[in-house]
Amino acid sequence: MTGLTAVLPCYNEGAQVDRAYLAIIDALGEIEDLELLIVDDGSTDDTLDHIRALAAADPRVKYLSFSRNFGLEAAHAAGFAYAGQPWSVQLDADLQSPPDQTWLLLAKAEEGYDVVFGVRENRQDPLVRRLGSSGQRWFARRFLGIETPPGASTFRVIRTAVARRLVDLRLGAPYFIAMVPMIGARYACVPTRHRQRAGRSKWRMSRLVGHSFELFFGYSWRPLNAVYVLAVLGAAAGALGLLAAAAGGAATGTALAVCALIASVLTLSAVALSTRYLHRLLLDSRHTRPYYIREANVPVRPEDGVDGGAPLVEPPSRRSTAGVRS
Repeated sequence: MTGLTAVLPCYNEGAQVDRAYLAIIDALGEIEDLELLIVDDGSTDDTLDHIRALAAADPRVKYLSFSRNFGLEAAHAAGFAYAGQPWSVQLDADLQSPPDQTWLLLAKAEEGYDVVFGVRENRQDPLVRRLGSSGQRWFARRFLGIETPPGASTFRVIRTAVARRLVDLRLGAPYFIAMVPMIGARYACVPTRHRQRAGRSKWRMSRLVGHSFELFFGYSWRPLNAVYVLAVLGAAAGALGLLAAAAGGAATGTALAVCALIASVLTLSAVALSTRYLHRLLLDSRHTRPYYIREANVPVRPEDGVDGGAPLVEPPSRRSTAGVRS
């Protein structure tokens, strides 16, 4: 049996890390070359202390600790970049997707797929979250032409080499579910059990909306094409206003006001869409890395370290400088 890296992103999970560790080892411990790679996404509580303790007790536990909170996509990217086994599985510290369901994904992967997504059966998330997720995927597929695996979740098994290829794309708006079809990776979806999360979700409505914008504007040019349509409509509204002014009459003032309002709305909409794409281009061209690592128990590439891989040197103290004073 080939080895598996279980990638576990964490942010302010505290003791939940211990419960997740026990569940993963209980479900997947029979895999001979099992690695549990925990990515601490800049937690501000005692999460890192729990991770250090687990790593000290079990050599299968590896960890990376970010210098600050960089987000879930960055945590996944780091997990794939530093995974030590040929296959990886993404899991959640809140155990929404029971780790024993990984076997279903692995069985499907044996049929020759690069990526196998878990599709949550009887999803336990709030109704608003379920409807929002379904609506987002439907809109992206139906109106924007973005291919996404139907019902796919963050619970997935993937060939590590393919995952690294996706990470190397370095897109300003990474969206894993859309990136897999984009490169032509072979994927499948498998129904898996879902249970209510342990603790409160770290995702707020603002982040969910922002994540949707990353999908819409990061993987389709159709919204930008709509700018041209808006420009034509704005020009038409302006022309109607001029015609109304030239014709005169009692309705001239009202007609001019309505046409001016329509033209303004269309213009602002066009500017907003264009600005969003400009923002996307700036993200794609930025020189900063998606994450920086402050601490790890695995070798870290110098470019990923918050200090560039420089050795830690203590600052000078008054005692050390006393002897050189004249």
